[in-house]
Amino acid sequence: MKDLLSAVIAVGAVGLGLSIVFLVLKAPDVAITQLVVEMLCLIILLRATLKKDLPFSTTGRWLLNTLITAGFIVVFLFVAIRAFKDLPEFGYPIMRVANIYLKEGLVKTGASNIVSSVILDFRAYDTLGETTVLFTAVIGVMAIVRRIGRKKKDEVVEEDDE
Repeated sequence: MKDLLSAVIAVGAVGLGLSIVFLVLKAPDVAITQLVVEMLCLIILLRATLKKDLPFSTTGRWLLNTLITAGFIVVFLFVAIRAFKDLPEFGYPIMRVANIYLKEGLVKTGASNIVSSVILDFRAYDTLGETTVLFTAVIGVMAIVRRIGRKKKDEVVEEDDE
């Protein structure tokens, strides 16, 4: 990718692909959530990068950088292939505890539906962690994109002279 805008669009394409994977895996609620979050992040990132696009600079170390990148890709593919071999056959669940959640969830928790019992009782810490990550991401994006409270370039130069 030669510029920042192309990188942002590529990230959006990856998010769209991930939501399609969730649809194939029969998780439409996760796919819709992924699609909405991805669209919002893409809009925010596009807004932030349209005026901050940096030109591509080539250095004399392009061969070294290419070799290091290729090495990382080879290591990643090796680890990914090893991990994929350990996955169960497609369509069979990895976690056997899901059957316990479905069979005993309503009785153990007293919730009105099974989704509430799993999300709020069995997986409460996981849900809290996901919520914390989302709020942290929102605060980070707001800090990057904000206009109020940011010094202009002229003000920074004047303060350094004093």
